[in-house]
Amino acid sequence: MISAILLTVTVGGVLACQPTDGSKASGAPAPAATASASKDDKPTATERKTVPNFVGMGLQSAQDTAQEQGFYSLKSHDSLGRDRMQAFDRNWKVCSQNYKAGKTIPVDTTLDFGAVKLEETCPAKDEAAPSVAGGKMPDFTGKSVKAARAALDSGTSITVKDASSAGRWVLVESNWKVCSQSPAAGAALNGQPVRLKAVKFEESCS
Repeated sequence: MISAILLTVTVGGVLACQPTDGSKASGAPAPAATASASKDDKPTATERKTVPNFVGMGLQSAQDTAQEQGFYSLKSHDSLGRDRMQAFDRNWKVCSQNYKAGKTIPVDTTLDFGAVKLEETCPAKDEAAPSVAGGKMPDFTGKSVKAARAALDSGTSITVKDASSAGRWVLVESNWKVCSQSPAAGAALNGQPVRLKAVKFEESCS
């Protein structure tokens, strides 16, 4: 009698585990449904806007105006080619902009402002930074010591001395201009040390 009861329970349990909808039993979950992309999911074109005229504005005001117009990718550089950082934007004014006023461009375009300090006069055009071309020594005369250093390979040994008789330390290199150099401009650069003599920009080399 006990054997008959156990047989009945076992058969009933097996039948209870069988699917009732006619599908095959499986231990793996059913695959998730994949949503098809709609036309609304396609990326839209970048918004375009007209570039304002920033020349003559304070650098901070120019940046604020650009952001109000939707331009958030902004940078600036020293129009005098001295490689100075615009640490306090309110002390600088805009001399040039890389996109002319009135031009329509995507709002994610980077706007680059050329600037000088408020008490300085804007150059007729931005001064180009010196650069090494063809492995030759550039002419650094009148350029800032900082710009000269940036033009040379980072491994170059550079010595900078005060060209005056005062024997001052050349600390803020963007405030000093090169009076003489060795090797001379046009000489082949082959890893030799470079020597510069400089004075402050408001001073004369002679």
